[in-house]
Amino acid sequence: MNITELALELGVSTYSIKQFIDDFDLELSECLYPNMEVKDDFLKFARENKKFLLNYERDLVEEKTSEDIAEQINQPVEKVEEVIKKQKPNLFENGMYKSSVSSYGIDHELGGNYNFVYNYFGKKTSLTQRDFIGYRDLFFYITEMLNPFIDGQQARDWGIYKPAGIIMYGPKGSGKIFWARKIAEIIGYEFKEVKNSFLGTSFINGEKADFNDYLTTMMKEDKVLLFLENFDQIARDRSSENTQYSEFEETKEIILHSIHRFVNEELLMVVAADNLLGMDSEVFAPGRFDVKIPVFPPNASERAEMIMRYLMMNLDKDALLMRILEHNGADYKPFWKEYASRMKLFSNTMVIDFTQGVKKRLRNHYLKVKNSDFVIDQSILENSLIEAASKLTEDYLNSVQQFIYEVSANDYDVFSRRIENLKHELDTYKVVEMPRRQIGFGKNDDK
Repeated sequence: MNITELALELGVSTYSIKQFIDDFDLELSECLYPNMEVKDDFLKFARENKKFLLNYERDLVEEKTSEDIAEQINQPVEKVEEVIKKQKPNLFENGMYKSSVSSYGIDHELGGNYNFVYNYFGKKTSLTQRDFIGYRDLFFYITEMLNPFIDGQQARDWGIYKPAGIIMYGPKGSGKIFWARKIAEIIGYEFKEVKNSFLGTSFINGEKADFNDYLTTMMKEDKVLLFLENFDQIARDRSSENTQYSEFEETKEIILHSIHRFVNEELLMVVAADNLLGMDSEVFAPGRFDVKIPVFPPNASERAEMIMRYLMMNLDKDALLMRILEHNGADYKPFWKEYASRMKLFSNTMVIDFTQGVKKRLRNHYLKVKNSDFVIDQSILENSLIEAASKLTEDYLNSVQQFIYEVSANDYDVFSRRIENLKHELDTYKVVEMPRRQIGFGKNDDK
């Protein structure tokens, strides 16, 4: 049973089910499969707690003030407003909240007892086994964009058709290729990456072919997702003064000329760009790359979980590294909370770099002491952090700033929490210029 069918059975919306999963911080891997099929534990919970989910949805769409919520959950108004400001900064000033603020979610955030929810999800999926960590908001956003692939009735009943092209944008190393693969998995398409050699003249089965021939060949295959990186370079505006991208002009024209055929041929093109600035406006025209999906750097909580995942991935239970981590309590999230909080704006790649640095230094230390029962020295973590932070260049930070501007313009209402968090983390890197001291002696009345 998929999530839409479950919603119909319960008499609630799919939106409220997704919001419930987010409010109660449930792991997606314990609730849903990538194709939005419902897992057995969540199905059992939903059916046995239908009344609760109906009340949850009723509250979610009901207009209410912070005073109403505070009275309902028996909490101070100030605490309620603090949670709302953190979770929904774009709604905080409105006074009345509708369709996005849950009294139950706020109660849970403030320590309300909802053990009956978690009793259904007792077997936690290991971090090393999850497809992805966190990012519930982005996952639900993407599946919403992909609904026409999942639910064919949308086209018949509502005239909502499959997109031919999707553009994923975000800072380098944030996982755009990962999400492109995830999209292919969700819609049941074969993932194929367009190599740079295919963009010009190449050879397929020994015969000379150009990019147009390559696209024609791909359209003849069944259900293919084509992934193309560096699209911001390929799709530069014609009026751009930067001539170094002129070699890609033909590739861009071939894509824009052919894309109207993609849907009928069951071909989806997903392209990746660091930013949307300077791209040809024709790229975003209806029927082309009119679906834009932002890909964010991980937040502090996701960074902590990623550190654990990449440290412990593919390790045997009795592996030396596992013994060292367990001896230090580093196989649990609290150990990494401080360092994750210091990794402001780190991309996925930078977090992985940090874990690789930790592994190498722990191995070197083990070879010296010949014993796995040692305390992880702070210098090991500090030096690994400094090494990984080397990719936090001025260009990268400028790219993050441009990304914040673009995602705010496109989807602030959806990702307000992430956007405000990114702004806060970016501010820590901004240099405040000291006031200049005038040369010479000051007057007696100068302060």
